[in-house]
Amino acid sequence: MRSLDPLDLYEINDLLTDEERMIRDSVARFVDEKALPLIPKCFEEGRFPSELIPEIADMGLLGSSLEGYGCAGLNAVSYGLICQELERGDSGLRSFVSVQSSLCMYPIHAFGSEEQKEHWLPKMAAGEVIGCFGLTEPHGGSDPANMKTRAKRDGDDWVLNGAKMWITNGTVADIAIVWAMTDDGVQGFIVEKDFDGYAARDIHAKMSLRASVTSELYFDNVRVPDANRLPGVTGLKGPLSCLSQARYGITWGPIGSAVACLREVLDYSQERELFGRPVAATQSAQIRMADMARRITSAQLLSWRLGKLKDAGRIHPTQISLAKWNNVRMAIDIARDCRDLLGGAGITLEYAAIRHALNLESVITYEGTETIHQLAVGRELTGHSAF
Repeated sequence: MRSLDPLDLYEINDLLTDEERMIRDSVARFVDEKALPLIPKCFEEGRFPSELIPEIADMGLLGSSLEGYGCAGLNAVSYGLICQELERGDSGLRSFVSVQSSLCMYPIHAFGSEEQKEHWLPKMAAGEVIGCFGLTEPHGGSDPANMKTRAKRDGDDWVLNGAKMWITNGTVADIAIVWAMTDDGVQGFIVEKDFDGYAARDIHAKMSLRASVTSELYFDNVRVPDANRLPGVTGLKGPLSCLSQARYGITWGPIGSAVACLREVLDYSQERELFGRPVAATQSAQIRMADMARRITSAQLLSWRLGKLKDAGRIHPTQISLAKWNNVRMAIDIARDCRDLLGGAGITLEYAAIRHALNLESVITYEGTETIHQLAVGRELTGHSAF
């Protein structure tokens, strides 16, 4: 009887194409060789490893699922695998690529003018222009219809006032894709960092996503040319469609976190001896690790199927909600349990479990809290909205 890969019990590797495996493996090497040597110290210091951006761009990871304009045009499964391997390194890495690709490049690609696409997308794919996404506001993120940021038409310009909160990449971004309420409904604007009245400030004292930039954005009578308005969409469909793109990647990312934690505790439990035998030889540890493998396998199958649906053009937002809810919950539970199995060593950055557990506190909150996704599934099942 052949032995199984403990991190791929259902041999999902065999379901991937040669190209998908090649992409996954190249990102995995980058994470192992370039990112992981930096990440623990970056997390401790509270800084994003910006020195990795050029290589991330050279690998074609920015806007990788978009067609044309210097983008790689990869399929959905490939993009998911990229997210999985980046988050195996750290949620901050996956968040950076996710925001640049799904929340900033995607709306320009989907809703921008041809001039906007040609001007911004090649530079963003090359990592020469970094973006951030301004939707969440200080008074609450789960109700975007209650948006306070306003844009008023003034001749050939728009005047923007308001604030956004919990913005990844905010202070390092060259542009912000900002969603604001207008007389005609919600519209998107490309706000450039040197526009008068626009300010970004870092949020400090974070205990999660420490190897990531998180910011507040402020708009005080910011004058935005109409040429910087995204003309292809009006209403919440615009920002919500961007979130669907990003949430899809999030369903894959936490699988990487969970795999990193399980791999670490499998190795540790073989080496750590208590009462004359390895921890790995105890029933309690085996039951806990077997449960982790069960949950990881379920999440792998869920995201792989979701990717196939996305590539077929059949993906539904509720399917994304189900996978985001399931997979992030899976990962945060595994990270916490792995931290416990590591004992006292688990509270140090010598091991990854505590870092992943803390990061996942953000992942389970942003782009739809767990409760929001549960209610989205409940609405689909019953036909009644409980929001």
